[in-house]
Amino acid sequence: MGAFIETLRNGQWLTRDRMRLWGLAVLAASAVGFIYILATSDGLNDYQNRPIGTDFSNVYAAGTYALEGKAHLAFDWPAQHARERAIFGENTPFYGWHYPPFFLFIAGVLATMPYILALFAWQFVTLCLYLGMLWTVLRAVSADNGGAPNMLTRDPLWLLLALAFPAVFVNIGHGHNGFLTAALLGTALVTLDRRPWISGLLFGLIAYKPQFGLLIPLVLLVTGRWTVILSAILTVLALGLATYIAFGPEVWRAFFATAELTRIEVLEQGGTGWHKIQSVFSMARMWGAPVRFAYLAQGLTVLALAISLVWLWRSRAAMPLKAAALTIAAILATPYSLDYDFVVLAPAIAFFAADGFGRGFSAWEKTALALLWLMPLVARTVAEQTLIPLGVPAMAAVFALILRRAAADLNTVPFWQSTAQPIK
Repeated sequence: MGAFIETLRNGQWLTRDRMRLWGLAVLAASAVGFIYILATSDGLNDYQNRPIGTDFSNVYAAGTYALEGKAHLAFDWPAQHARERAIFGENTPFYGWHYPPFFLFIAGVLATMPYILALFAWQFVTLCLYLGMLWTVLRAVSADNGGAPNMLTRDPLWLLLALAFPAVFVNIGHGHNGFLTAALLGTALVTLDRRPWISGLLFGLIAYKPQFGLLIPLVLLVTGRWTVILSAILTVLALGLATYIAFGPEVWRAFFATAELTRIEVLEQGGTGWHKIQSVFSMARMWGAPVRFAYLAQGLTVLALAISLVWLWRSRAAMPLKAAALTIAAILATPYSLDYDFVVLAPAIAFFAADGFGRGFSAWEKTALALLWLMPLVARTVAEQTLIPLGVPAMAAVFALILRRAAADLNTVPFWQSTAQPIK
């Protein structure tokens, strides 16, 4: 047993051959899953009479309203459900539209195509953005650590692991937007100092998923990245103005009118399904805690993350560690993160792993990263069977290892006692 623990500790079990084998196995299993879904489908619906791509159905239905000049009806739950039933059949479950009106631009473009073509185009284009982001991250970190810019990207293993990442399968199965969110966040962090105006633009575009932006403004403020902040603000304002011009003021009134209902029905009452939500809030609710206690637990989590990020980002720790920590914190901080959102963990893993390959790994880091990579494969099932959202402890563990690595780099006492100086 001691030898087994030591192997996990030093990460020697995680050889290149094993990573390749696991990547191929998960990718093959994902391919079989997709083939099964398509082979057992009937028209636009799968074997369970759900639209192929499930959640993408609400994007497509909302897009049809946007094209008709009735975008506000996407936020009218009976009207949205009626449109989904009209497209996919009378027995179609309700897939609610909860996004800010910005996202209706994309929905409208996609709705100009036949459904299956729109679903394929959406996933293919955003998957390419996701892969491009990871290639950029690995290349940039490798160069910053003194290696050749293509040191990691020339090895095809990174592409295999990026495609086989189990969150990829979950995201495609739901026709969701995880690829886009990951691409925006990862690229924004890569360009943070190199191209601040572009970085701010990308952070601003993440406004379509506002729950992931709780801690990003804090980090930008405490590090004095005023150009990035200005760019992000201008981007959000431009999106808001464009939405107002294109869809009229009623779309914003409709969005805010349904916000409270969305909070109560989807988040607080678990309308989406507690086993799908991977947050401290959902964990508390699954265990029977009242709503106020769940919010308190989530609030304390956000506070701990905020304190940690302020220390980390004002220190002289390596930039990849800061980026990885902020990415993980963005998911941990929100009470509403689902298993398909785990695609956003890909840039965090890439930042951390690339830094480790460049400067060496410490105890438990390889094993923790491997388990974080594998976690989306079983997170929903484990939560359903044990009432434990596995993503929460997995992300927390890697976040703690990032802080430990940063403290070791700085040769300081534990972070809560640090006197590190801010970045100039």
